[in-house]
Amino acid sequence: MEALSVFLARGGPAIWVIAALSVATLALILWKLWRLIVLGAFAGQRAERAVALWQEGQREAAVAAVAGRVGLRARLVRTAIEARAALPEPKAREETTRIARRLLAEAREGIRALELIAVIAPLLGLLGTVLGMIEAFQALESSGAAADPADLAGGIWEALLTTAAGMAVAIPAAMAVTWFEAIADSARADMEDLATRLFLAGEGA
Repeated sequence: MEALSVFLARGGPAIWVIAALSVATLALILWKLWRLIVLGAFAGQRAERAVALWQEGQREAAVAAVAGRVGLRARLVRTAIEARAALPEPKAREETTRIARRLLAEAREGIRALELIAVIAPLLGLLGTVLGMIEAFQALESSGAAADPADLAGGIWEALLTTAAGMAVAIPAAMAVTWFEAIADSARADMEDLATRLFLAGEGA
């Protein structure tokens, strides 16, 4: 704890902002992971089963397979089945597309914030380093011929702390963004495939 206090004190104001961003990053990652689990982004067996049943002509069984399911893919399949039963095919496709876009928006919720952190954290670190270097060279100028190289080196490494801290926050944030985007892209591809197979299976009503 004492080492952390020293680290924060030597890093200057920028390091405090970066520390706050690190807490926000961890909170966002955990919240997003929980949100994806709640949305059923990792489940798709029920939706696959429902489409297979629909293709076999077992419409009631297909509806029952996704009834009450909260997964992204199951909700999309349920919407498509209901739309096919109640609307002409062009309108059913439009309704299915509308719901798919809304579901994907839910799956991508929060990713923008992580992207922002991944961008600004290293910039804040660089800003802190530049300000620290300016301060170190100002001290060198004031001391004139009596300047101690050790003091200058100490000021420089303290200034570089913020760059290291910014990268330490940006790297996991960028990794999380890539992973969450991959999950959303996988869900989108699956939903497109499921909807296409369902609409190609013949008339639903």
